[in-house]
Amino acid sequence: MTDRRTRTAWLAASFAALAAATAASLAVGSAPLSPATVLAALTAPDGGLDHLTVLDLRLPRTILAALVGAALGLAGALMQALTRNPLADPGLLGVNAGAGFAIVLGVAFLGVTRIDQYLWLGFAGAVAAAVAVYAVAARGPGGATPVRLTLVGVALSAVLTGASSTLALIDPQTFDRMRYWGAGSVADRPDGTVAAVLPFIVLGAVLGLACARSLNALALGDDTARAVGARVAASRAAGMAAVTLLCGAATAAAGPIAFIGLMIPHAVRRLVGPDQRWILPFSLVLAPVLLLVADILGRLVVWPAELQVGVVTALIGAPALILLVRRSRTVAP
Repeated sequence: MTDRRTRTAWLAASFAALAAATAASLAVGSAPLSPATVLAALTAPDGGLDHLTVLDLRLPRTILAALVGAALGLAGALMQALTRNPLADPGLLGVNAGAGFAIVLGVAFLGVTRIDQYLWLGFAGAVAAAVAVYAVAARGPGGATPVRLTLVGVALSAVLTGASSTLALIDPQTFDRMRYWGAGSVADRPDGTVAAVLPFIVLGAVLGLACARSLNALALGDDTARAVGARVAASRAAGMAAVTLLCGAATAAAGPIAFIGLMIPHAVRRLVGPDQRWILPFSLVLAPVLLLVADILGRLVVWPAELQVGVVTALIGAPALILLVRRSRTVAP
């Protein structure tokens, strides 16, 4: 009971941290705003420049950052549970590479120029890549085992990433269009981006959270999971579907953003233990905090210009992850 109370208290603290990061994201930028100004813009907008800055620029950016962070954090936790690898990340299934390859094809051959068109191309590529990985992995003896999923996903990611780079370098115009999206950013997204990705992220989150109990059984091994009544194939397929929805939508909207889905679940596991019923909700709440903080830092480190959030997450994520790995006493979730 004490452990449950402690975890509940930590979860409440996580929500408080998310609220603080959200408030800071609305206030911090090239033109810093006071908390009173932000509150007035949200409750009684007067059409002034400061209020328009909050409502038209920072609020959509903050909401998108929170959604993308939640999607990547939960997708990372699901991937680590599905593969029984605490250092797995959402790109392991080729989802990020599939989304990027589909967008490169759209830019190179279909003349796609608007970011809102990237959403559907990226999502379609993510789905196709995940389906391909699962189909190939399932053909071997024993079905889509964690090791086989990992190997096939890594191989497909390498192929698609190489093909994307080749196309972009052959056509400089394609590379120029892809450069900003490829760095990973939640700024200057087209109108309707949040509405476009929200249904997929919500559906993926609901499906992923529903897998928590079965993922605990899968952590014991496939044979033991079957012995305790878990439907291994169905649970793994549901988890992969959730990862595809979450990571595909996030990547299509904001580009490839590294380390969020890798680092947050790994840190959460050290905080709450191996129970997926706690790891998944914590990852869902804390990952947006990290992404929002990274976005805020990106606005400040080269002020008055900005640094893309994907660059910042890589800069702060790599040393933090190295520290976590060095201090970790376990190698499995």
